[in-house]
Amino acid sequence: MKIEIWSDIMCPFCYIGKRQLETALAEFPNNDFEIEWKSFQLDPTITPQPEKDVYTYLAERKGMSVEQSREMHKGVAERAKSAGLDYNFDKAVISNSLEAHRIIQLAKTKKLGDEMEEIFFKAYFTEGRDLNDGPTLIELAEKAGLSKNDVLEVLESESLYLKEVQSDIKEAQEIGVQGVPFFVFDRKYAVSGAQPVEAFVQTIKEGLK
Repeated sequence: MKIEIWSDIMCPFCYIGKRQLETALAEFPNNDFEIEWKSFQLDPTITPQPEKDVYTYLAERKGMSVEQSREMHKGVAERAKSAGLDYNFDKAVISNSLEAHRIIQLAKTKKLGDEMEEIFFKAYFTEGRDLNDGPTLIELAEKAGLSKNDVLEVLESESLYLKEVQSDIKEAQEIGVQGVPFFVFDRKYAVSGAQPVEAFVQTIKEGLK
């Protein structure tokens, strides 16, 4: 079964959805699953703002108070914890995810897409790393198994793997993706959002019939 996942590494529900799916897949040990990560940007216009915390950023973007934003993030962190993830929003660095997506596209050509997604998610949500910082991106990419030279080539070019990122985003629009995470199973079934593990299990069962 092929599972395509549209995701943005700065989307908290995408990391939760990844864990929920992985938990569901563990219930099917005798089946082969091909996972393909697809690029999506929740906000392609965002500019790196390392001096601003995520609470203030979301409050300004959504027109709410900083206190409301804190409460919202607290709820997301609690939900992440129930999926076995440790979110540290206090440390999160506001970044544009485009460079990371281009590196993920590179990783996909080496069959390292899943590893790269996991490392970027953890770096952003747990470790508070700056995903617009070149040396940080190189370090994280090397951790996934990519070569420093390959990553440098991407970062030094404005166009390398950009077409692949744009193609994924265009495809999402064409199939009606309204938000991420968005999971497509063998192009027959879809799951939108970080659904409970049971929802993924049920969808996989249907797809394997």
